[in-house]
Amino acid sequence: MLLHLHPIRKVFLMAAQGFNPGISLTKKYAKFMHFQRFSTHKDPFGIQSQKSKLADHQQKLMKRGLPKRSSIPNVENIIVVASGKGGVGKSTTAVNLAVAMSKVDGQGEVGLLDMDVFGPSIPRMMNLSASPELDKDDNMIPLTNYGIQCMSMGFLVEEKAAVVWRGPMVMSAVQRLLLRTAWGHLKYLVLDLPPGTGDTQLSISQLVAVTGAVIVSTPQDIALLDARRGAEMFRKVQIPVLGLVENMSVFCCPKCGHQEHIFGKDGVHKMAKELGVDLLGDVPLNLEIRQGADKGQPITVSNPDSPQATSYRNIATKGTVHCLQWLGHGRTKLSSLQ
Repeated sequence: MLLHLHPIRKVFLMAAQGFNPGISLTKKYAKFMHFQRFSTHKDPFGIQSQKSKLADHQQKLMKRGLPKRSSIPNVENIIVVASGKGGVGKSTTAVNLAVAMSKVDGQGEVGLLDMDVFGPSIPRMMNLSASPELDKDDNMIPLTNYGIQCMSMGFLVEEKAAVVWRGPMVMSAVQRLLLRTAWGHLKYLVLDLPPGTGDTQLSISQLVAVTGAVIVSTPQDIALLDARRGAEMFRKVQIPVLGLVENMSVFCCPKCGHQEHIFGKDGVHKMAKELGVDLLGDVPLNLEIRQGADKGQPITVSNPDSPQATSYRNIATKGTVHCLQWLGHGRTKLSSLQ
């Protein structure tokens, strides 16, 4: 079965099954992944049995400190799109935000990186399914559609395949996606994060210099609880929160025009005031947005003049250009908007 797969897919699938890719694959792809076996302990948490050894180990870790944040080659700004809870439309927002940013700034220099290893959505939403090639330095070359450079774990495994990996393997994949992708020159790289405040979010905050975070939530109280935790996490790791997006804010009946606030009203508005951050915009609960995501045709592409696409462009304008100028990031050369 593995003989017919793309070489990069072989590496990921064999690693998921417990193999060391460096043993059975070519030197080229083994060097690319460079997976290492991790030592095992009787205790699954790897706790030393002797107190003296544990103390020495802790001292060594404390001396290391946090890893130094680095920049991604050819990328000027990194914007993460996050949510505390799954199912609030974060990936749909990230995709349409990336497309809208390329239109607003007028340069088309935008990339989209899917950081959800277990549930990648970008391949379907951006209508991409090919496997990435490697350049001369064994970096993955992103796939492009709608003028957006894209990279995702979904390009490396079959669409219906389950990624069943432990934490160290997931973190290795996250690092490869972040640091071993050969981006063309990008003004903005949008990272679609997995939901929650776990290892992936922490690793990203420690590995690369993130310009700012956009947090997506519905107005529902349960979703807002987790969105607040997400905002607090970014503040703890010193990543500016550019603002909040209220997704599925209202449903408008296409026949009679009646508006119904299915998930509550203005919940994200209130939380933005409490947190002291900007509300970047509202996106309604709309059938055309959902259909476009399933078909791989974002509404900012399929119907750019619609009110929904206009909402995403307004969020892109306020969330990237205006907020970045307000934050005063000197490395950013922003286009002036008329």
